[in-house]
Amino acid sequence: MFQQLKTAVSGAQILFVAFGALVLVPLLTGLNPAMALLGAGVGTLVFQLCTGRQVPIFLGSSFAFIGPIIYSMQTWGQGATMFGLFCAGFMYFVFAAIVRWRGMAMVNRLLPPVVIGPVIMIIGLSVASAASNMAMGRAGGNQIMPYETSLLLAAVSLATTIVVSIFARGMFKLVPILAGVTVGYIVAAFIGVVDFDKLANAPWFVVPAFGSMEVNWAAALFMLPVAIAPSIEHIGGVMAIGGVTGKDYTKTPGLHRTLAGDGLGVCIAGAIGGPPVTTYAEVTGAVMITRNFNPVVMTWAAVFAICMAFFGKFNALLQSIPMPVMGGIMVLLFGTIASIGLKTLIEAKVDLMEPRNLVIISVVLTSGIGGLELSFGSFSLVGVGLCSVLAIVLNLILPQQAASHDGIVEGQDV
Repeated sequence: MFQQLKTAVSGAQILFVAFGALVLVPLLTGLNPAMALLGAGVGTLVFQLCTGRQVPIFLGSSFAFIGPIIYSMQTWGQGATMFGLFCAGFMYFVFAAIVRWRGMAMVNRLLPPVVIGPVIMIIGLSVASAASNMAMGRAGGNQIMPYETSLLLAAVSLATTIVVSIFARGMFKLVPILAGVTVGYIVAAFIGVVDFDKLANAPWFVVPAFGSMEVNWAAALFMLPVAIAPSIEHIGGVMAIGGVTGKDYTKTPGLHRTLAGDGLGVCIAGAIGGPPVTTYAEVTGAVMITRNFNPVVMTWAAVFAICMAFFGKFNALLQSIPMPVMGGIMVLLFGTIASIGLKTLIEAKVDLMEPRNLVIISVVLTSGIGGLELSFGSFSLVGVGLCSVLAIVLNLILPQQAASHDGIVEGQDV
């Protein structure tokens, strides 16, 4: 009995570590935080079913989809966005089939660092303006909150996040986002810019409102390429947790099974109205610190996430967080994502003096940051989706002029 209680407490601790990033994505994109919790919980349980509960991984909201979700919500609406996110899960099945058929060599051939690096950079840089506007209290070109107050809240949240990420020790070092949001929220409450009415009127327990998918193939084709980066990130995440536990999960239960499990989680999360899920580096860090390698811990974390999805007061509290508080966090977050892409290029020693590499990276960065759009009638490719396609095509058609450095992204949440 005591051992089960200890395992349950460890599961709650894992959810605490993952929580800040988990709920941040729906708060930034306009999706329901309750559905993010429900999708993460159910997605993790499905992942464990697919892998025989052998891998200590918790699946949380993927940052890679923030920009694309915002664009899709504005362009096609929530129903079509849900359908696009549901279809994005099938990209994981494609990679699972490739790995099962040809192994990692084929994945590295299609997606070397010179492809993955700039695409990850675009994931962060393409929404940089949104972070700055939220930090200044602006939305849709309008000043929603006073400028000075907004900058104060954004600065407090950003400073707290930076201090915790650099100077904190142990488990606290793993929750910089949660710390930043908490301190920013407390300051906002003290200066009177938090609306507590919705929190007071919210029921204690409520069944989350499930969204309804609307079939839209343009949204689906827009989201599919976006899933390339988190699919590769998943591979890195599985290798990273294997390095911590001393087990090779790419062989047992097999990379094709972990990819398929993550893909099913993405499909389920998208179908119910939550953001796609992915492996979390924070959770890997927590496993490394606690040395608790038992996958049952992740089961408890998933169960707690599902329970919290039905806690109405809690979800109202999340939705009452002032916009500049989130904006301050985003300033660091989106820059960090771009830095991970740069780190990918540096670690793989991609030679920018080689014209081929310079062309791929330059075209991707300019197209992504500049907002280049490729339209065919009602169908259009833009942002991360277009950049992914451009990078892959250029990598395949441009001749190799020197030995390339193949590899994959190592264990980071994008």
